[in-house]
Amino acid sequence: MRDGHIHTPFCPHGSDDALHTYIETAISLGYTDISFTEHAPLPKGFIDPTPYQDSAMKEEQLASYVSILQSLKKQYERHIRIRIGLEVDFIVGYEQKTKEFLNEIGPQLDDSILSVHFLLLDDRYMCIDYSEEMFGDIIAAFHSIERVYDAYYKTVLASVVADLGAYKPKRIGHLTLIHKFQRAYPCEYDEGKMIAHILDEMKNRQLELDYNGAGVVKPLCLEPYPPHWVVKEAVKRGIPLVYGSDAHSVAGLHQGVEHMLM
Repeated sequence: MRDGHIHTPFCPHGSDDALHTYIETAISLGYTDISFTEHAPLPKGFIDPTPYQDSAMKEEQLASYVSILQSLKKQYERHIRIRIGLEVDFIVGYEQKTKEFLNEIGPQLDDSILSVHFLLLDDRYMCIDYSEEMFGDIIAAFHSIERVYDAYYKTVLASVVADLGAYKPKRIGHLTLIHKFQRAYPCEYDEGKMIAHILDEMKNRQLELDYNGAGVVKPLCLEPYPPHWVVKEAVKRGIPLVYGSDAHSVAGLHQGVEHMLM
């Protein structure tokens, strides 16, 4: 059993649950392999558009994060495989800075995820998963929810094909995160062709898919990221799926599993 997407007390919008508690709980649940994938520091010069600017850990915390996990990795090696990882944001306009960051930190990592949380409209960045209210503001800025979906999937596609160097993450995070508020904001956008194109490009580049259980427990989503039909299309293409709880607290470990095609 593997969980490839777990956050930590280094996450400023997560919990203070101790790392050893995450590890020991994962062991008790039967996991034999886990990846800690904290939100990587945002690129220099990028201004976090969320109200508290708490989307990611600070750059000055990164060395401590890696060092502590290296110690825990050794401490628990007889009981569970611990992978040191990061969830890296793909941000349009910051590709070169992201590549430079990955070239620097990559040799210290065992695993990583590439995710889209921010959309660019003109010269303004917006966070798609912060809150229902902010998502409504994004729809207003784009003038329709269909345009928001289209911009999201185009950005995910850009992340898949981007040249981010030798240490580019091998797994694409929560492919359908744009569904997080779908029950509040229904959308008629036909995403089938775009998702098929994204999956084809992922297959061509031998990328993995984060099969993320967090959406199941989001009250306005109530489905995994991605939903069953996308998972089936990924399997058809031979794209590896890695379950991710996307836990931001110990209680979030193993979330969504009962509603997923495991």
